[in-house]
Amino acid sequence: MDKRNIIQLRNLSKTYDLGVIQVRALRGLNFEIEKGSYTAVMGPSGSGKSTLLNVLGCLDRPTAGAYILGDDDVAHMNDKELSRVRGSRIGFIFQSYNLIQQLDVVENIHIPLFYQGKDISDSYDYCVELAKKVGLEDRLDHRPMQLSGGQQQRVAVARSLVNEPLMLLADEPTGNLDSTTEQEILDILDELHGEGRTLVVVTHDDAVAARAERIIHLKDGEVDQDIRKGVSDRQSGSKFQAV
Repeated sequence: MDKRNIIQLRNLSKTYDLGVIQVRALRGLNFEIEKGSYTAVMGPSGSGKSTLLNVLGCLDRPTAGAYILGDDDVAHMNDKELSRVRGSRIGFIFQSYNLIQQLDVVENIHIPLFYQGKDISDSYDYCVELAKKVGLEDRLDHRPMQLSGGQQQRVAVARSLVNEPLMLLADEPTGNLDSTTEQEILDILDELHGEGRTLVVVTHDDAVAARAERIIHLKDGEVDQDIRKGVSDRQSGSKFQAV
């Protein structure tokens, strides 16, 4: 597998100017994420997880430093350029699913392609294929209100794949699910990783992070720990070892 870095952060910082005070949410982050890797980002409230998620997802710009995604420094792109990158290079999986209630399963999966100006008639079969991939072949014409939470998250996973992104970025992907359904969604993420997908999961849940190859633990906007383990360790549930 090609282990070329697809994410590189160089002295990346984010400061929010609140007028009277400034909040330094991220403080000079330096790390890489390799193609095909599975990384969890953890940390207490206020550690910078949400800010890092927004920056990695091109939903916000850093105040200083470089963010290389693929071959491009996206840190200083304008809104139109960032929108293009979000739509073509990043697949999002949200805790709250973010499905459109008026659309059925296939139409929801198609949404990222809709924003690229592609008609559903040209990609319908592909969207159906993705729905089947996550076990929704018998729910194609259902709308979100007719689906369980786990099924809605499966739609969100399929939607995240439709634009063939460089990476999948998941924000607490099992936060609204019961323990059994959580395991089902995590199994799907494992399968995607096994296919060579690059996953970055922001979570507070140790059980979710235990599926990853690596944990980046933030504290006060800095990398507090960068922890890795091998496949056998992940399967056994043993503790990560810092390197």
